[in-house]
Amino acid sequence: MAGRLVIATHNKGKLVEMADLLAPYGVACVAAGELGLAEPAETADSFAGNAALKARAAADASGLPALADDSGLAVDALGGRPGIHSARWAETGGPDGATVRDFRRAMERVNRELGDSPDRRAHFVCALCLAWPDGRLRCFEGRVDGTLVWPPRGGRGFGYDPMFLPDGYDQTFGEMDPAAKHAISHRAQAFRKLVAEMGWKALPGAEPRSTVLEREPR
Repeated sequence: MAGRLVIATHNKGKLVEMADLLAPYGVACVAAGELGLAEPAETADSFAGNAALKARAAADASGLPALADDSGLAVDALGGRPGIHSARWAETGGPDGATVRDFRRAMERVNRELGDSPDRRAHFVCALCLAWPDGRLRCFEGRVDGTLVWPPRGGRGFGYDPMFLPDGYDQTFGEMDPAAKHAISHRAQAFRKLVAEMGWKALPGAEPRSTVLEREPR
């Protein structure tokens, strides 16, 4: 298992997006779910705090470097809500009593709470934390601003993407081609900061290799 990076998420959408971002750097990835790692409770009061909790838990449990994300939607007219509780707004009971996430329900709640407010400004925030089993930790944040639309548009992306129209664009994140979204998203911005500090170089067409994971952060 030496040389692999754990993507510490159980969210399939985030997993795909993070793997796509890592692909050009030849980083061999494994999902937390593939290793049977539990998802820790998100008890911090910030995106960076929750990302750090998840990254540290995965690194400690797997003995591998681990990358975790915590992200969410902050709506100006709602005082920054749902914020770190963005995923919780989507939680509902499943048919077997398990908790499932229904983001259509979450988007409806955002729209309902906005009511007739003319202020539809919002932003996505992403905190990425990279943790090593020896205790080292690096965190990076990205943000993208935009407005909320209703009804939601597009079937791509995940979470609140279909109702978020980034500034300067006429397509929501739910309508955008994944490559176009990766170029401007909050997660991509945080990832670029991570890449810059780590000194990773894009390796077009290269096979995954372990050396990029063993490099000390600058």
